[in-house]
Amino acid sequence: MSNFIQLHFLTAFPAANLNRDDTGAPKTVMFGGATRLRISSQSLKRAWRTSEVFSEQLKKHIGIRTCRIATEAAKIMMDGGVDQKTAVKWAAEIANKLGKAKKDKDSSSLVNTETEQLVHISPEEMEKVRVLAKRLSEEKREPTEEELAIFQNKNHAVDIALFGRMLASSPKFNVEAACQVAHAIGVSASVIEDDFFTAIDDLKQEADDAGAGHLGETAFGSAVFYNYICLDFDLLVKNLDGDEPLAKKAVIALVEAALTTPPTGKQNSFGSRGYALWALAEKGEFQPRSLAAAVCHPISGNNMISDAITRLETFRENLNSVYGQQTAFRKFDVTKPSGSMSELLEFVGQWAGYGSISDISTIRANGVVGRVCSGRS
Repeated sequence: MSNFIQLHFLTAFPAANLNRDDTGAPKTVMFGGATRLRISSQSLKRAWRTSEVFSEQLKKHIGIRTCRIATEAAKIMMDGGVDQKTAVKWAAEIANKLGKAKKDKDSSSLVNTETEQLVHISPEEMEKVRVLAKRLSEEKREPTEEELAIFQNKNHAVDIALFGRMLASSPKFNVEAACQVAHAIGVSASVIEDDFFTAIDDLKQEADDAGAGHLGETAFGSAVFYNYICLDFDLLVKNLDGDEPLAKKAVIALVEAALTTPPTGKQNSFGSRGYALWALAEKGEFQPRSLAAAVCHPISGNNMISDAITRLETFRENLNSVYGQQTAFRKFDVTKPSGSMSELLEFVGQWAGYGSISDISTIRANGVVGRVCSGRS
């Protein structure tokens, strides 16, 4: 059996549009017969892996996701004296090994070095591309088939190890995600509203025109969101080529980022900043399960946060009772307050091999986790 960490937490946002659909409105889902606000897992993961807590402290182990990998190779070759048309031709060969290269009518255009799809590569793989480009520019020759083998099974990119990688052109280098992230859903029914706004032209004279310089509207909604993460620690270590210390650092950084970093959608318009109000971490070898069914019936009333906490904790206890599970856990509750994030990180850290709060503090001080967040117990 694998060792799993599960993290359940609640976040609350008033007027917000953190994650938009194709019409610009907040994403929604029908659940329990009611429309709920939703934040996609893709939006959440993007916010966490690019957060200060996660990306800056683990930046030497963060992959690159782009369609312009071979474009950088072409630029290196051109800087080394290779003419643009030749550099583009050689770089296009690299692009076709990473995915499918784009085609432009102009054979010398750098567009030909871009891939049709985004490619997620590790820092080590990106360095192989840079070294190859420099070698080709020095030796003034096209790449060999052996040199075009960019991808590698040994991987130390934490975000690839956590969230996976799929390469249609090179499936043997696919990486199964060690971390599963559910779409965050509102615990109550929600109504999407429209904010009608105007902008005034500062230089316009009232005598000329008394109207606004711009009219517009933007959709928004509010909700308390239930969030769920499941992490297979054994698979994470395997994905990182057995680098258990790096896997431990990644777990702690991910948990703190998830609890403190919301998506960035419409932040300037709504200031939708918020930390988790309640969180519960579980660990063990049992089959993971979400607690979303606890809020299948939408919550209403004036005590939405406390009612949601009660439902989730009761539902978890009921599940454990019915299925005969004894799950170790740690939690904090900002509304009381009780527990702390430091204690929760200590719990996760002990499971992953660290010993105490002092150990976690040392990890943070050494730059593994961004900020020390004290809490009351």
